[in-house]
Amino acid sequence: MISGNLSATFYLISGVLFILALRGLSSPETSRQGNFYGIIGMIIAISVTFLSVGNFSSGFVYVIIFLLAGGAIGAFIAFKIPMTAMPELVAGFHSLVGLAAVFVAISAFINPEAFNLGSPGNIKLASLIEMSIGAAVGAITFSGSIIAFLKLQGIMSGAPITFKGQHLLNALILISIIVLTYLLCVSQSSHLFWFLLSISFLIGFLLIIPIGGADMPVVISMLNSYSGWAAAGIGFTLENTALIITGALVGSSGAILSYIMCKGMNRSFFNVILGGFGATEQSSKDQNKEQRPVKSGNADDAAFLMKNASSVIIVPGYGMAVAQAQHALREMVDTLKKNDIKVSYAIHPVAGRMPGHMNVLLAEANVPYDEVFELEEINNDFANADVAFVIGANDVTNPVAKTDPQSPIYGMPVLDVEKCKSVLFVKRSLSPGYAGIDNDLFYKENTLMLFADAKKMTEDITKNL
Repeated sequence: MISGNLSATFYLISGVLFILALRGLSSPETSRQGNFYGIIGMIIAISVTFLSVGNFSSGFVYVIIFLLAGGAIGAFIAFKIPMTAMPELVAGFHSLVGLAAVFVAISAFINPEAFNLGSPGNIKLASLIEMSIGAAVGAITFSGSIIAFLKLQGIMSGAPITFKGQHLLNALILISIIVLTYLLCVSQSSHLFWFLLSISFLIGFLLIIPIGGADMPVVISMLNSYSGWAAAGIGFTLENTALIITGALVGSSGAILSYIMCKGMNRSFFNVILGGFGATEQSSKDQNKEQRPVKSGNADDAAFLMKNASSVIIVPGYGMAVAQAQHALREMVDTLKKNDIKVSYAIHPVAGRMPGHMNVLLAEANVPYDEVFELEEINNDFANADVAFVIGANDVTNPVAKTDPQSPIYGMPVLDVEKCKSVLFVKRSLSPGYAGIDNDLFYKENTLMLFADAKKMTEDITKNL
């Protein structure tokens, strides 16, 4: 067993490493180093936690077994999971963080003596408040993440699910959670505790189901924040410094990211937190809209336009991820650059299914970082570019975001792809994007639709360059 002062010192060191990890993850160039710092910090935190326990019982054998089993499962998933399924994986892992917070809170409430929190019916007030908040937020994180996972996986429709009086019901449940927390602190009734958990699970479902697919990247970052605050709440209950620091870092960074993304999408941050956006009937109307004629072409046509261009802007989206076309895209771009054609990449902040999804895929294909630009940096360049090559991006290029006040994505900043002299749009069909709305870009005079698998089309274009 190590002393309390030594434990606190090592926890502080792990906290510093977690901060360095976040700092490293802020840039693709330092992300590997950031991950390394995070791994070392977590190893230190886990080791110190075990060494701080003075009396090892037979129960710790099970803890070690489950720890090794969980680590093995996590490692297996990390090696096997394709990059296209990363958003679903993140949502699934968020749910586990929330569930872990709930289990710890249940254990602390049932057996407070084991955590030095008092006795059943006589738990310290501060610990009970922290425990209640951590359990409630953890339950919301778990159930909300499950819904996000189901939507991202396609098991549940990505369209908003709404019903009359939804927001009023959500408000009443949230008020009930606050009231129940107060009553629990007064009475310490086990019935109130279980009821608090039950309605917390329920509100998690209700908060996420009205959120449309186009807003899912924001949901991912929001749930990330929730999982952090749940961990921090339980950290206070357990008086574990490392858990408090880690939870606070995850919670605050997730909240900041959610705010930045909401600003970039012209969404209300508070509406995101309360699950109040994306609920509109417009998407279903657009699905039934009569399709207009489009101009379609093939790889030869696309190659001809690119060979005669002086500048090309690549706009990647989820379709590129599904087809795993990032490496083929890199080869095409290399061929273009050999012909002295200027090429750059335009990344929308919510392209894909999670924040930074496209950046990760392009980094995997060794695309130079200085060729990748965010929306604000490159949007003005579309008007001067000869060709825009849109590979699987849909909602983030839809001009209706600027023209149709009834559209669910109205007000969301989009890439000004339609301003290019020529637009090459790679897509399997004219089906709407994840938001469920028709893309007016398909029908523009300067748009040539390339109906094919994104990877195969890109490879065919490269052969004809």
